Amino acid sequence: MFNHILENYQDSFSKKIYSKENNDVDLLMNIFNISPQTKRENKQYWGRELGMCWQMIVTEACKSSNIFEGPLKDGANEPCDLRMGNFAIDTKYRLGSGDSGTLKKFKHYGSLLKKRGYKPILLLLREDNLSSAITACRKGGWEVYMGEKSFEFIKKVSGINIKKHLIEKSKTFIVDRIMK
Repeated sequence: MFNHILENYQDSFSKKIYSKENNDVDLLMNIFNISPQTKRENKQYWGRELGMCWQMIVTEACKSSNIFEGPLKDGANEPCDLRMGNFAIDTKYRLGSGDSGTLKKFKHYGSLLKKRGYKPILLLLREDNLSSAITACRKGGWEVYMGEKSFEFIKKVSGINIKKHLIEKSKTFIVDRIMK
């Protein structure tokens, strides 16, 4: 009865190409001495926490500018993490989700920010982002910078070379994990 459905999925699953585990290490992982294996143990946790760390570092670097403003509020939402002049900047550690809710949010926020006279800028620390999510963000009006380009943008608007600072801090704040 359901054979045609199951056969279609079998075919789809058989064609799926699985990439090797990502063993890339970034500057934040180096600072805390977090291995790719450790990060894989709880991807959501590390992605969320490293993302918040990235956001706070970018915000702190930009605060030194006389054109710095905090996040834009839209009711209970914050369409961006900070503003500098006509730039509305949002930061993400990595975009790994292509779920429709996330992509709709970026499209909505991009449009909202443009209507308010801002240029939406998305600063991603990592370069191993989901390409469909990046494409959706760009279609939603966001100018997307990844990795080195993010560091260059931050230096341009804040005058601070955070990449240099992060490299200097490598293995300075080592995380000692207690196994339970």
